[in-house]
Amino acid sequence: MTTSGFPLPASAPPSASTAAQIARRANLTERSFYRWFSDKREVLFGGGEQLRECYLTAIGAVPDGTPPLDTLMAALTAAAGIFRPRDFLRERAAVIAANPPLQERELVKIASLAGTMSDALVGRGHDARTARLAADAAMAIARLANERWVREDGADYGEVLARSRADLRSVLSG
Repeated sequence: MTTSGFPLPASAPPSASTAAQIARRANLTERSFYRWFSDKREVLFGGGEQLRECYLTAIGAVPDGTPPLDTLMAALTAAAGIFRPRDFLRERAAVIAANPPLQERELVKIASLAGTMSDALVGRGHDARTARLAADAAMAIARLANERWVREDGADYGEVLARSRADLRSVLSG
């Protein structure tokens, strides 16, 4: 169902497709559509709770004493198992890039996930400032890795994530 709203032209605003049109492309009634999604934008942004739970589960499984960024890298790696198909993610990225309100919503989602990670690190005994910095760094790494992974057919997400972390280290070391 999540890919049924596409293809949407990247230049088209989300209002270019109605919920009824999206439902028809998925061979559903509009009523069935609303059982799955609260609104048509959820086609793009659904799955956030599943991602949050995946992160929390992975963070909880990391051995005590693991440095905060290493802990979050394990969570990011675990999340690859629940990603949507690359084709959908490519189209999703194009639609979001062409629509400032969706860009804003994406940033809010990223900030929320970073807050979840930060809170989880504090719960593991890390101080709040270190946890927040590690969470923000992890989300910066994830954004770069996600962009690369979507573009590079056949790329292993763990490898792309490691390269993105190395890029951050390079920037920080000057």
